[in-house]
Amino acid sequence: MSELKKYKMFIDGEWVESDTKKTFETLNPENNKPWALVPEASANDVDKAVKAAQKAFEGEWPRLLPRERGKFLRAIANKLRENAELLGEIETIDTGKLFRETKKQANYIAEYYDYYAGMADKVEGTVLPIDKPNIQAITTRIPIGVIAAVIPWNSQMLLTVTKLAPALAMGNTVVIKSSELAPAVLFEFAKLVEETGIPKGVVNVITGFGDPCGKALTTHNLVEKIAFTGGPETARHIIRNSAENLSEVSLELGGKSPVAVFDDANQENAINGITAGIFGASGQSCIAGSRLYLQKGIYNEFLDKLIKRAEKIKIGTPMDPESEMGPISNFKQLEIIEKNIKLTVEQGGKIKCGGKRHSFSNEGYYFPPTIIECDNHNLPTAENELFGPILSVMKFENENEVINKMNDNQYGLSSGVYTADFSRGMRVSKAIRAGITFVNTYRLISPSAPFGGMKDSGYGKEAGIESIKDYTRVKTTWYYTSDKPTLDPFSMR
Repeated sequence: MSELKKYKMFIDGEWVESDTKKTFETLNPENNKPWALVPEASANDVDKAVKAAQKAFEGEWPRLLPRERGKFLRAIANKLRENAELLGEIETIDTGKLFRETKKQANYIAEYYDYYAGMADKVEGTVLPIDKPNIQAITTRIPIGVIAAVIPWNSQMLLTVTKLAPALAMGNTVVIKSSELAPAVLFEFAKLVEETGIPKGVVNVITGFGDPCGKALTTHNLVEKIAFTGGPETARHIIRNSAENLSEVSLELGGKSPVAVFDDANQENAINGITAGIFGASGQSCIAGSRLYLQKGIYNEFLDKLIKRAEKIKIGTPMDPESEMGPISNFKQLEIIEKNIKLTVEQGGKIKCGGKRHSFSNEGYYFPPTIIECDNHNLPTAENELFGPILSVMKFENENEVINKMNDNQYGLSSGVYTADFSRGMRVSKAIRAGITFVNTYRLISPSAPFGGMKDSGYGKEAGIESIKDYTRVKTTWYYTSDKPTLDPFSMR
C-alpha cells in the first residue's frame, strides 16, 4: 500500500498536530482503502482554535475597511480558480464525487467569494424616527464574533463557502470543523487561504469526532454563533450544546424533497430534471428530489421512460470523465440505504430498477440508480432521507391531493413542480411548505439565492443577502443633539 498522505490542522496561522498526537485514516470510497491520515482534535485543540479566532476578532480584522476584507475574499476566489483541479481531485478521492463535478464546483464556489466581497460594503444601517426631541438614534450592523462552522461530508467546499464567505465579509472570525468522514479538501483549502496573507486566527480548520471535538466547539463560551449542516439528530445535540454558551444557531438539515409531474408537463424536460435531482452526485445532495409524484394519466408512460433513462446512467470510477455516477461516500450510508430498501420491499414497495449493490467494484461503495414504486409515501424509502440514488415513485389524481402529499413529511427544504400551466405552477409552489421550490427545473444554486428550509430541514439562510444578516447583529446608538444639558433625571416636568 502506498504511503498515506498526512495532514495537519490549521490553527492561528500555524499547521499543527493534535496535542494528543492522535490521528485517524480517511477512506477512499472508490476502493474502501485508506489514503490519508488526519489529526483527531482534542478539546484542548478546539480551545486553542477558538481562542485564536477570538484574539483575531479583537484585533484588526473586524476593524478593516469592508472593502479591505473584500480584497481578501477576492484573493480566496482567485486561489480557488487557480487550484480548482487540485481541490476537485482531493474532494473526489475523499468523497467519491465525480471529478468533473468537483472541479467545476471549485470554480463556481469562487463566485460566492466574489459575491460576498462585493457585499462587504453594502450593508447599511437606518436612522430611526424617534419620538423624543433633540434625540437621534441609528442602527448599524456589527459582526457577531467567533463563528463555529460545522461541515458535513457530502459537499465540503460548497457548504463551507455559504458560511465562511458571509461571515468573513462582515468581520467575523471562524473555526471550521471539517467532517471526519471526508476532511482532506478543507485542509487543502486552508493552504490557499494562508497564501492570501489573511491575518492569523481569522480562519481555522480542525477535524475530529462529535465527542470531544464537536461538543467542545459547540459549547465553547467564546463561540457566538454555530452554523451547522447535517442531520436533525446531530442538530438537536447542537441546540442543547448551545444552551451552554447561549450562541446563535443556524441549521441546514437536508430533506426528503418531493417533485410533482402533472400530465401536461414537458416529459423530456421533467425526466432530465428528475435525473439530475436524484441521481446527480449519487443522490448525496441536501436537495435531492427523492419523492416523485406522477399524475395518474401519465404514470405508466412516464415511469417507463424514467426507468430507461436511469438504466443508461454510466457507473464508473469518479476520476473517469466518462462516468456519470460514482460511489456512495461511506459505508455507513450504504448500510442505511440497503436497510431502508429491504424494509420498503417487505412492506409492499416494488423495485423497478437497481436495488442492490452494483457489480462494478467489490471493494468500493457503488450503488446503482434505483427506482421503487410505492403505494404510499409512508414507506421507509419514501419517508426517510437516504442520501443516495434512491427514488420513490407514487401517483396522484389532482392538484389538492398532491399538495397535501408533498407537505406530509417532516422535512421542508426543497421541492419541484413540472407543469405547462403557469398559474398552476404558481399555486402549487406557493402551497408547498419548503424553503425552495423549482418549477420546470431542478438542482440549481446561486450566490445571490437564499438557501434553507423549514420544519425539520432547519432554519436560517445560506447565500444571498439574507445570509449577510445572519452573520451580523443590530446595534442601536442614541445621540443627544442639543447644546443644553439634559433635564434633571428626577424632574417630572
